Amino acid sequence: MTAAFSTTLVALGCLGAFLSGLVGVGGAIIMVPLLYYVPPLLGVGVLDIREVTGITMAQVLVASASAVMVHLRSGAVHRALALAGGGAMAIGAFSGAITSRYVSGQTLLLVFALMATTALPMMFLPVPASGRGAPTVEVAFNRPLAISMAGGVGVMAGLVGAGGAFLLVPLFIVVLGIPVRTSIGTSLAVVAVASVAGFVGKAGTAQIPVWPAVFVLTGSVVGAQLGARLSGRIDTRSLRMVLAALIALSAARVWINLLYG
Repeated sequence: MTAAFSTTLVALGCLGAFLSGLVGVGGAIIMVPLLYYVPPLLGVGVLDIREVTGITMAQVLVASASAVMVHLRSGAVHRALALAGGGAMAIGAFSGAITSRYVSGQTLLLVFALMATTALPMMFLPVPASGRGAPTVEVAFNRPLAISMAGGVGVMAGLVGAGGAFLLVPLFIVVLGIPVRTSIGTSLAVVAVASVAGFVGKAGTAQIPVWPAVFVLTGSVVGAQLGARLSGRIDTRSLRMVLAALIALSAARVWINLLYG
């Protein structure tokens, strides 16, 4: 690998993890397009989509685990929901990661585009009254519904190397009625648990290129901490708008690639 390529990967890892900690996404919603499109655009190197999904799964693991520590200290993690959702999502992520070894690159891009497209309109649905309050871990939730949602998101996340938090956050807010800041912190906890299983599945099927992953992870450690710390200083409406903008940009770029090559 060239110095330019490795430096680019460190910078992209830092940016993706920063946004992950800021808006409660595992990072893949921005990392997949960044790693797939930016290096060739800059002329520093190329990663195929299978390598990208493997690297992003490793990045999601490190970024979410790092950022959730900050959210735990601020009391913005619903532990019961994190445990219920994390276990279900881990099973789904492992099965999706194994299956991805046998799925075409175009299909992986299509799954990612569908996930992003599904998440976007959910960001503009009215937030229920229970979702507008301050961070709290006392909110009751529908456990079977939470488990089924997390398991389904986990399968798709395992396929494309995503954490799936960009789907979990709006689902927690709109469907379960969890406060916005608590949804952000809890989604990262769920993703941290699930991404261990996804990482094992990707690594066990040789889908993670070692050195590119190392460089991306190096940048992720710093970026995740910075984003999580800044998250608590920004109002929840702004956080939702930032997340919606990221999802829209990522979905648009991937759809253009799929439809027009």
